[in-house]
Amino acid sequence: MTKAVCSGSFDPVTYGHIDVFERASKMFDELTVAVFHNIRKEPFFSVEERVRLIEESTGHIPNIKVSSFSGLIPDYLHANGANVIVRGLRSVTDFEYEVQQAQMLKHIAPDLETVFILTGQEYYFVSSSGIRELAMFHGDIHGLVPECVEEAVKRRIMEIEAKS
Repeated sequence: MTKAVCSGSFDPVTYGHIDVFERASKMFDELTVAVFHNIRKEPFFSVEERVRLIEESTGHIPNIKVSSFSGLIPDYLHANGANVIVRGLRSVTDFEYEVQQAQMLKHIAPDLETVFILTGQEYYFVSSSGIRELAMFHGDIHGLVPECVEEAVKRRIMEIEAKS
């Protein structure tokens, strides 16, 4: 059985992410989406909220699991019996960053492999940070994120505005 992990902050999960999850799930027996807290970013949703939103958004994918972790991704893969990490790419900029990360992963854990999946061209422009920014200015995010995420983003914006 080949197990793969697709890790990221997914803050929030977008249709670009879902596209990568769906396609990766067809390549591996089991795909785990592992949510982590990115220490370089201020979170919009808590890790627990992101896990719940991804679970709700991926219920149609039979061989997917969603979890969270902290620490080094090689440790997480080893602890969960996975030997492949899946990374979604939107652009050349993503590729340059992800290749460096893959090389570091290979240095730390030579037994692990990285697989890159290009996001469908209809989602090249979609990013979590772009979704957050658009939503903060009351722009329309419909069709860029699953409905449950759209609703959660709108609720969070209302909470933020109520505190201002």
